[in-house]
Order: sequence, then C-alpha cells, then structure tokens
Amino acid sequence: MVILVSRRGVPTKFELTHRRLDDGLTSPYCVCYINFVPMVIHAVHWGFALTEKARILIVEDDLDLAEMLNAYFRVQGYDVSTAAWGEDAVRVSKETAPDLVVLDIRLPDIDGYEVCRRIRTNRRTASIPVIFLTEKRDRVDKLAGLELGVVDYITKPFDIQELRLRVRNALRSAIQQPLTNPITNLAEGAMVDEQLQKLIFSENEWAILSIAIVGLENFRELYGFVASDDVLRAVSLMMNNAVREAGSTEDFIGHMEANEFIIISNKERVAGLRERIQIRLQQSMEYFYPLKDREKARQAMGENKLQLLIGQVLSTDGSFVDVNGLKTAVLNSRQLAPSAPNPDTV
Repeated sequence: MVILVSRRGVPTKFELTHRRLDDGLTSPYCVCYINFVPMVIHAVHWGFALTEKARILIVEDDLDLAEMLNAYFRVQGYDVSTAAWGEDAVRVSKETAPDLVVLDIRLPDIDGYEVCRRIRTNRRTASIPVIFLTEKRDRVDKLAGLELGVVDYITKPFDIQELRLRVRNALRSAIQQPLTNPITNLAEGAMVDEQLQKLIFSENEWAILSIAIVGLENFRELYGFVASDDVLRAVSLMMNNAVREAGSTEDFIGHMEANEFIIISNKERVAGLRERIQIRLQQSMEYFYPLKDREKARQAMGENKLQLLIGQVLSTDGSFVDVNGLKTAVLNSRQLAPSAPNPDTV
C-alpha cells in the first residue's frame, strides 16, 4: 500500500508497507507487490531529500569564508560539512556521499580540478553535483570545469543569495535527474536499477552482458570531451546494432556508469551478442582516436590505450538479494578482452 500525503508548502511524504525479504532488504528501494507483480517504488535518489536534510560539503581553505557558509546554509536547513584540503574533500565525499559539493579551485594541496576528477571517477560519488566557487575568471578555467561535469561556476566575490539559489537549483536538478544518458540516449540511473530489480524476482532465466571502456578519462584529457563523447556514441550504436541483429526487442540496453554498459538478454542470445560486440569494438578502437594518420593513431593506442572489459552474469550464477549485490557480480565478471590483431600484420 502506498499512501501519499501532500499539502501546499509542505514536503511530500511517502509511507510504505511492503513485503520484507527473509534476510532484510539492504538496497535503497522498497519492494511492493501489486497484483502479484513485483514493482519498485523509488524514494528520492539524493538521500531521501524530500524528508531529510540535503547534505552539502563545502571545500574552502579560507576558514572565515568556510565558517560563514557553514553557518548560513545550516540556517537554511541543510546538513553541512566542511573541508579545507583537497585530499580531505575526496575522503569525506567517499565516506558520506554528500548531495552537493561547493568546491574552491585553489586549495593548499591538490587543486579543485583534481578533487572533482577523483569524485567523478569513484563509483559512489560520480553523480554528485559540483559547484565551483573560485576567483578564477578566465574562459579556459570555466571550460576545464565544464569538461569535468561541474553543474555551475561562481566567481568571488559572490552574492550569498545567488549562491543559495544556485545550490537549491542544483539539488532540484539532481533529484529530477533524467532517466536517459544525454550523450547516448540509453537508459541509466533509476531506470537501469528497476530493470535489475525485476531480474531478482524473475522466474525466467536471464543473462546480463557487461561492457566497459577503460582509459576513457585519459583519452578525454588528451583529445577533449567531444572526442570522448563520440566514443560513447559509437559504442552505443554498435550495441544497438548487435541487439537488432542477434538479440530481441525484449532485450534492454543501458548504462551502469558513464563508460559502462549492460545488455539484459537471455542465455541463448548472450553469446552471439557478446561475440558481435567484442569483435566490432576491438576492430574500431584505433579509429576512435581523432587522428587522420593511422600510424599515429596506433602509436597513440600504445601510449594511452583504450581497452575493453567484458563479462556476463547468468541467472544460474547464484542467488541475488538486492540490486547492489547484482551490480557487484556484474563488476566482478568483467575481464580484459584480448586485443584484436593488427590488420596490417595479418
């Protein structure tokens, strides 16, 4: 039963009664049975933000400014923590997974760009919105932040009311995150989690094919975000083509992370899908590099090689009690795919 209590000006509250699994449900979802069909009821992704305080991490080495921001946002109803060093910010982000990070670029140890880069490369913190708060005003600095995926960029001195509104808007955007990846138009986030949740309760046999592109972060630093986005689009196109040729209209394609893909199919089809995708990706790796000279592209591959991780999980591989456990099994199944032979040497 789902009871919705709502009144103008008051946050919406969900009260759920649900069938509890024998060993307890450790995932952040409640599983309810409606007409005997398992359905996933999603709480707000960012820390159940409709009923709990949103958590903000302020990373600022100016202690007076950090204290002022801490006090101000606490009065506004946020749960605030602070860090004066970049390494501390990375550690706190991993430990507490804040809903938003306000990040200064100039820090005593590592700079804000490196802090943001580490946040983006960690599975738990990759989707946390980051706002840069800095004295840097150059266009190149703003572009560097945008390439790292920051959601906003505010220069000092700033209007505290403007900062408050930008923080509020960033949190709202995070809660209302899209269900599809803006680059590939494939499903991600809650939509993927819902598909995985359905597998746990499915009585039919299923298979998950997992594909990840390793080295994309270094590739992006060398060749830019446009070339990196082109790689993701090409991979998604190859996966869609493979499903169209060897899969079924019932198969599901989505992202587990930005550079990680899954296909949900069945045991009979997964081998053919895996073979097609692996061969095509290996043959195409060289052409992902935006270099007209193929020899230079091969040299770039040797120096900063994009590599393919591929694996699969079958319904018969074990008992999965929650989405996190299934994701861990998918992650552990991946292995480095052997390199395709150089066509010039064959």
